[in-house]
Amino acid sequence: MSIEQELMQRLERDEDKMIAIRRHLHEHPELSNEERETHDYIKRFYQGMACTVKDCGTGYGITVDIDSGKPGPKLGLRADFDGLAIDEDNDLSFKSQNRGVMHACGHDAHTAYLMVLAKNLIELKDKLRGSIRIIHQPAEEKAPSGAQKMIAGGVLDNVDHVIGLHVMSTMPLGTVAYHLGESQTGRSNFTVKFIGKGGHGSMPQLSNDAIVAGSYFVMAVQTIVSRRVEPNAHASVTIGSFDGAGTSNAIKESVTLKGDIRIMQESTRTVIEQQLEQLIKGTEAMFGVKVEYEIVKDVPVLYNDPDFTKQIVKSLKAEVANVPEITEVSDLGAQDPSEDFSYYALQKPCSFLYIGCDVDDGQTHPHHSPNFMLDERSLLIAAKTAGLAAVHYLMD
Repeated sequence: MSIEQELMQRLERDEDKMIAIRRHLHEHPELSNEERETHDYIKRFYQGMACTVKDCGTGYGITVDIDSGKPGPKLGLRADFDGLAIDEDNDLSFKSQNRGVMHACGHDAHTAYLMVLAKNLIELKDKLRGSIRIIHQPAEEKAPSGAQKMIAGGVLDNVDHVIGLHVMSTMPLGTVAYHLGESQTGRSNFTVKFIGKGGHGSMPQLSNDAIVAGSYFVMAVQTIVSRRVEPNAHASVTIGSFDGAGTSNAIKESVTLKGDIRIMQESTRTVIEQQLEQLIKGTEAMFGVKVEYEIVKDVPVLYNDPDFTKQIVKSLKAEVANVPEITEVSDLGAQDPSEDFSYYALQKPCSFLYIGCDVDDGQTHPHHSPNFMLDERSLLIAAKTAGLAAVHYLMD
């Protein structure tokens, strides 16, 4: 029996364990940078196993090193474990017990599959070459990024390549997907405060209405992508918050807007940020208001190393006939959301894969919604996908 076959059999045997871990994590979610209990739960899982477990970075990051004792490359396998500030609206026996916090993006599934995969790789390590670093990462959803903290803590020291994956409720169960090159958007955030002069609604000439200035700015921002960005570029600018609450007969002295920039090329980020700053200053001059603003570069574009990704895809396609749970391996194309796995890809050749987890009930269960749902059979598929990629990488 090959090591690939033995690993697949072990993962099938442990499928219930993956689901049990996922349900425990789902029931006890924690927000980014607050994942103390999750951190402790993960570390307890590895007690007594033949591996080296360490905290990494200034947050709750954990590394698990699996050394075969034989020469070879070092592969990183990463999964995130933070939840979101969302009140769950699902009727589940393992529904979130932490009011206002939910695993609404599948990070509980990522952690569960990787814990069980790591357990089996530890048990099979004498049959492998090289070594594996399991990366349990907190704070993917919110800055300061868990990836940045772990990189600063040395998580990528001596690591040659890194693999990550994400379950996708927009993909059918059984589908494994990839993309070469720029694969997920980079992100910037901005805050703009317009400061005018408050007054009585019946005497607008004595005031300077910040709401009018802010409203003009909201509409003007919509011209950046349509008129300043190359038409084939992937870009968006969103105003997600307009804090202008007041009373009906009073002119608002100040308003604060918050927004989001998404790009697929770093050169596009530069264009948008420059245009945004120009519009801010133009609005200030046009309406005679004062402006305070901040534009913060957040997540880089996620770049999948083409050669490394092709190598993974080749190994997966070679094994599909032996893994009935995987029905398709295909190119998903570039994706709109951002992902802090991109920080690893700035440092090392990386590949980020996608695992279909759609629930076949005729309903939509989008990520980051209170109704997010996944088919738990996707955990085994994730474990087999990452396991096969890891074994082929180390042995071939």
